[in-house]
Amino acid sequence: TACDEGPATIGSRLEAVGVANSEEIRRQYRQMLFESPGAAECLSAAILDPETLYQKSSTDGKLFPAKLSELGIVPGVKPHLKVYALPGQGESTVMQGLDSLAVRCKEYYDAGCKFTKWRSPITIDLAAGQPSDLVIQANMQDLARFALISQAEGLVPIIEPDVSLSGD
Repeated sequence: TACDEGPATIGSRLEAVGVANSEEIRRQYRQMLFESPGAAECLSAAILDPETLYQKSSTDGKLFPAKLSELGIVPGVKPHLKVYALPGQGESTVMQGLDSLAVRCKEYYDAGCKFTKWRSPITIDLAAGQPSDLVIQANMQDLARFALISQAEGLVPIIEPDVSLSGD
């Protein structure tokens, strides 16, 4: 399951239904997902936001990666930072976070993660001439570097070229 929304993304979803966005509410929500009866029968793995790695279950005080492992759910993490526009390429983007990825991957491995997932958003917009060769090359090189760094730190990389259509 993907439960890797950052605090702002999950917060907007919580607030949309009248629930306050706080770290404790986000922790409770994720605990409900992980520990609901029968959840482990339906989930084989969970992609976590880095915030979730250091939150604990109120049931037994275990950190969520340890709790997930105990339940037979493989814990992983979303290590990329923010999306930003690639200069000179209109609205086309790449992800930030490769420069400090090795340090973060070691930390995530030590926290109990077994895999990482990197999202690389690419928009097809023929009218805007996107994606350009530069956009494709930059994103694919980033995905390859992500995979190499993750493997070097003992984590299995999941690569997600997130392609969407826009325009005509």
